[in-house]
Amino acid sequence: MNSELQYKVEQFLFNKAELCDRQAWDEYLELFDEQCEFHIPQWDSEHQYTADPKREMSLIYYANRSGLEDRVYRIRTGKSAASTPMPRTQHQISNVRIRAGGADGELQVQANWSTLFYRFQASGHFYGYVTYQLKPHQDSWKITRKHIVLLNDTINAGLDFYHV
Repeated sequence: MNSELQYKVEQFLFNKAELCDRQAWDEYLELFDEQCEFHIPQWDSEHQYTADPKREMSLIYYANRSGLEDRVYRIRTGKSAASTPMPRTQHQISNVRIRAGGADGELQVQANWSTLFYRFQASGHFYGYVTYQLKPHQDSWKITRKHIVLLNDTINAGLDFYHV
């Protein structure tokens, strides 16, 4: 991979993180393809997480973008008790690795992530790694799949899409 592509992909991921931190939900949702799968599997054992979101437990699973849109709707209307008030978040992305894509220009991108959050006079931290499937869209990309592995799976606070 060339350094220009690496830079553009990193900037895309950094922008996604910033939009989430600023709670710029319309712009954030636009980064996701309408058929985007969003998955955070549950740990099945100490070193193995579930693989099939349709048959096994997941922490979060949306088969397409409408799941994310529904969460944003509930946040905006105050119908999400778990998100009222919204926590302040700071997403950090590192170790971005681009894997060869298909003939259609799609990319598989892996990265490490960490999110600090603050809510109700308490702070917390989620971290793990993520794999994105990106398809070309205009001069950027759309996320067609986001697969998140949460490494600290003992959750002492509510977990939502904006934490990862």
